[in-house]
Amino acid sequence: MLREPRVLIRRLAALFLCVCVFALCKPAFFTHASDEWQPIDPADLKMTSEPKAPGAPAIYLYRQVDRNDSGHNAYERNYVRIKILTEEGRRFANVEIPYLKRVAGFSIADIRARTIRPDGSIVPFDGKIFDKTIEKTKGNKTLVKTFSIPDVQVGSIIEYHWTYDFAEDYVFNSYWVVSDDLFTRLAKFTLKPAEGWYLRWTWPAGLPQGTDPPKQGDDKVVRMDARDVPAFQEEEYMPPENELTYRVLFIYSESQFEEDPAKYWRNLGKKWNGQLESFIGKHKELEAAVSQVVSPSDSQDVKLRKIYDYVQHFKNLSFETQKSAQEQKRDKQKKIQNAADVLKNGYADGTDLTWLFVGLARAAGFDASGAWVSTRNDYFFNEKRMNSNELNSNIAVVKVAGKDVYCDPGYAFVPYGLLPWHETSVRGLKLNKDGGVWFDTPLPQSTDSVAKRVANFKLSDDGSLGGKLTLTLTGLEAVYRRDEYHNQDDAARKTYLEELIKDSVPAASEVTLTKQPDWASSEVPLVAEYDVKIPGWASSAGRHALISTGIFTAAEKHLFEHADRVNSVYFEFPFRKVDDITIDLPLDWKIDTLPKDTDVDARAAEYTLKLQQQSGTLHISRVLRSDLLMLPKSAYPSLRGFYQAVKSGDEQQIVLQPGASAAAN
Repeated sequence: MLREPRVLIRRLAALFLCVCVFALCKPAFFTHASDEWQPIDPADLKMTSEPKAPGAPAIYLYRQVDRNDSGHNAYERNYVRIKILTEEGRRFANVEIPYLKRVAGFSIADIRARTIRPDGSIVPFDGKIFDKTIEKTKGNKTLVKTFSIPDVQVGSIIEYHWTYDFAEDYVFNSYWVVSDDLFTRLAKFTLKPAEGWYLRWTWPAGLPQGTDPPKQGDDKVVRMDARDVPAFQEEEYMPPENELTYRVLFIYSESQFEEDPAKYWRNLGKKWNGQLESFIGKHKELEAAVSQVVSPSDSQDVKLRKIYDYVQHFKNLSFETQKSAQEQKRDKQKKIQNAADVLKNGYADGTDLTWLFVGLARAAGFDASGAWVSTRNDYFFNEKRMNSNELNSNIAVVKVAGKDVYCDPGYAFVPYGLLPWHETSVRGLKLNKDGGVWFDTPLPQSTDSVAKRVANFKLSDDGSLGGKLTLTLTGLEAVYRRDEYHNQDDAARKTYLEELIKDSVPAASEVTLTKQPDWASSEVPLVAEYDVKIPGWASSAGRHALISTGIFTAAEKHLFEHADRVNSVYFEFPFRKVDDITIDLPLDWKIDTLPKDTDVDARAAEYTLKLQQQSGTLHISRVLRSDLLMLPKSAYPSLRGFYQAVKSGDEQQIVLQPGASAAAN
């Protein structure tokens, strides 16, 4: 489970894509309303293009990010100035500022904006600012403050600034993101470090050409200027942005930095192991709890499953709506000091629940270890950086019948024997008294995460297709949806599930959810039932009618269409999509031509399509399997060819011969 309080930061992977740092003293343009803006260069008003970014719809003329980690009131001030170069560029007047809502010690303030027309006249922003949720990637939603800057034309300059106010704990996650989605002519970054700590910095993806590394002045402020920073190009299914963009990481330490990575991690592992052992202790309460959960006659696997289920039934504070300190005090939540406190109080955060599981497993006689692992949803771990924050999630490793079982019961909705996708295929440190042992977590197979659609449809004389549909999601396919919607009401869940099917049909459709799934369980598949109607699915072709073989295939229809690729291809986890569709044809209708079965086997990915007919009934069986994780850019043509074959298979036409009554119409 993600380490607290960093869980809130790690689950908001794209929070700081256009900002990141702090100033020693308040910059002049933030001091008074009358002088809060930078002077305007007349040449910038006249410019119509940027030779170093040909064809760009807009560019950053200037960005400034000033962060203060010093003292109890950490904050970050951000200033942005954008030149609009084309009609397309006008969309940047619709501003989205990411933030964390209802988190104690985190707020956003001082949002101000204005437009400078090409003639130099100024239009201040005085409109409303709204809260909005956007989905950056699959299952990864971000809260934003959104507003529209007025009267923006081609040639205009827009600028805005805002301030993040942070809780004290946030200072240990400081970094600068230098790249953004637009070309940047000039960006200035500053950081005032937290006092009493040692600090170093690194830049994993390098720095823009011509950019000097950050330097710390006599005033202790770290500064860096970057010029002519290329626009970062986003692509579907790419590695985490933080792994690809230019960024500077700041690493704090209570003591002087160790030069030897092996010694650094060994010392840290001993410290973490001591904390784990202190939390678990040798409490008789754990043995008493285990005796109530398992039976002596249970097999080892059954025992561990029961303990896992027992731990997941505790109230998991990490998956509840974040409460302020006042709300926690009002609810009289006691601080958890050890595993016995969890048993007594009935609640804990995800980190403590996973450690409780380790303690209970040991009390049941298992060889159980705690481990800290990296996650791969935000960046990829590099032990040579010696950044303890990069091992940011804890799991349990338990021996069962001579094999290691990897568990994270502190992450809600994850079934026994699986890990959350971002904890799979990552580096981890299994703790022991000697400092720990490095290992790699397993990558699940495609059979562990299946989306299956079973449909019983009827084709009408008018070409409409409709009937019953059952969607069953297992493994990680179910986990992230339960994670995302467990705090939503039934209406929001219903809307989401209906849109999930509508988005999968490459035509207008009418979808009504008739049965909600079980949203609370981790072991039970997520099963939803629907009534579906697709008007005009069959098209007329002279004396015949045509229907496509692919009914729920819109997700793959436009996948990897571009011939060129900039980044590697990155999938979150292996998956399998299965469609089992039965279509009853109208009376007297016949199948004239049925496409041949298709089997495209690319080893790590496979697509099969089988069609059968029998006495007025058509049966379509489609399976798309992917056991891919990361592919280099050089392998993109092969991947693109595979998905083009999938698209061709899904677009095949079944030729039908309508009955006499339909033909007459």
